[in-house]
Amino acid sequence: MTLQEFQNQIKNLYFFRDKQRGIEGTFRWFVEEVGELAKALRKDDLKNLEEEFSDCLAWLVSLAALKGIDAEKCASRYFPSCPKCKQLPCSCP
Repeated sequence: MTLQEFQNQIKNLYFFRDKQRGIEGTFRWFVEEVGELAKALRKDDLKNLEEEFSDCLAWLVSLAALKGIDAEKCASRYFPSCPKCKQLPCSCP
């Protein structure tokens, strides 16, 4: 699955509800998921980490969809190299 396909799936699943909730409410849900990811990172529980990473990614692409932003285009900024120094691996200070 591509990032675009993932964003489309999340949009098909949740866009109507997210639009009703609005950017601010949806962003608060995203921040809550980031907090849950932080807890999972501290516990280093692989199963929980996978779930929390997927939740964060889903909420992030939902926010992008609400703003009409293509998540795959955003990700492509980091391909083929660092967007700042243009090196791979990055050599920024």
